Amino acid sequence: MTARWIADDAALAELVGVLSDQPEYALDTEFMAERTYWPRLCLIQIAWRGGTALVDPLACDVRALAPVLESDALMVTHAGGSDLPIIERAVGTRPTRLFDVQVAAGFVGLGQPSLAHLVQHLLDARLDKGDRLTDWSKRPLADTALRYAADDVDHLLDLADALYARLDERGRRDWAVAECEELRTLTRGDDPDTAWWKVKGARSLKDEYAGIAQSVAAWREHRARRIDIPARFVLSDLALAAVVSKPPRTAEQVLALRGGNGLKSDAVAELLAAIEAGRALSPDAIRRPPRNDERADRESAVAILAAWAATVAASEQLDPKLLATRD
Repeated sequence: MTARWIADDAALAELVGVLSDQPEYALDTEFMAERTYWPRLCLIQIAWRGGTALVDPLACDVRALAPVLESDALMVTHAGGSDLPIIERAVGTRPTRLFDVQVAAGFVGLGQPSLAHLVQHLLDARLDKGDRLTDWSKRPLADTALRYAADDVDHLLDLADALYARLDERGRRDWAVAECEELRTLTRGDDPDTAWWKVKGARSLKDEYAGIAQSVAAWREHRARRIDIPARFVLSDLALAAVVSKPPRTAEQVLALRGGNGLKSDAVAELLAAIEAGRALSPDAIRRPPRNDERADRESAVAILAAWAATVAASEQLDPKLLATRD
C-alpha cells in the first residue's frame, strides 16, 4: 500500500475528514532531539483500515489533528511513551483512548518486544529497519525512508487484533487497558528544581552549596527551555560542577571557569543571579534528593523482592516490570 504524503494544510484537512469516520487509527512519530531542548517533530505516521498517511509537520499545521485525538477513536501505538509528549506539544492535546501494543505484549508473556519482533512473532512478517538513523528533518526524504516510516504504523492495527485475542484468552484485556490508560494520562516533564540531583556528589552537598546547586541547575533548565537548546549547551556538566564546588562572584570568575568562557554576557549575568539566589535559599526550600541508604538491609530486601517478583512474573507469563520496578 502506498502511503499518502501530506505536506499542506488542505491535504491535512482532507485526511482529518477521512479519520473522523474511523473507530481506530495507528500513530507513530519521527523526531530529532540532538540539538534542541524539545524534540523536533519531523514526521507523523498515521494508518487506518485501508490507508496510510505520512504528515509533514515542517510544512503544515498539525494542530489540525486535534479533533482526531480528541474523538472517541482508539489510538494504537508501539512504545508510545516517547511519542505522546511530542504529539501533545505539537498538536495541543493527547488522545482520548490509547492501546500500546508493547505494553499489551507484556501481559501475554512477550516481554517488551521491539516492533520488528512483534510483527515477526504475531504476523509472520518482516520489517526493514535499515533507515532508522535517517535525518528526518531533511527534505525530500528518500523513498526507503518513507517506506520505513510507513512500516512503523502499517501493522499496528493487526497487532492490536492479535494481542486482544491473546489477552482475552487469559482474561487480561482489562489489565492491559488499565495500564495503557495510566500511560496515556501520565504527567510528563522534569522539575527544574530537582535537576541538581544529577550533579556529581549532590547527596553530600551541605548548606549553601546545595542551594547554589539547586538554583543554578534550575536556571540552566529554564534557559535551555526558553531558547530551545540542550541544557548542556547552556552550561556544560563540568562547568556546572565547577560552579557548585567554587561558586564565582564576578563575571571574570565565571569566564575563567573551565567551560565558562563561551557564555554570552546575558547568560553570565543570569548565572551570577542564580548563584546569589541559591545562597539565599532557606534549608526548607532546598529539594533534597531521596536517600535510599537509611537502612543497611534495604538493598538486600530489594534484591529478594525483585527475585520474587521475577519468579511470579515468569510463572504468570508477565513482564516483571508490570509487577514492580526496582524503584
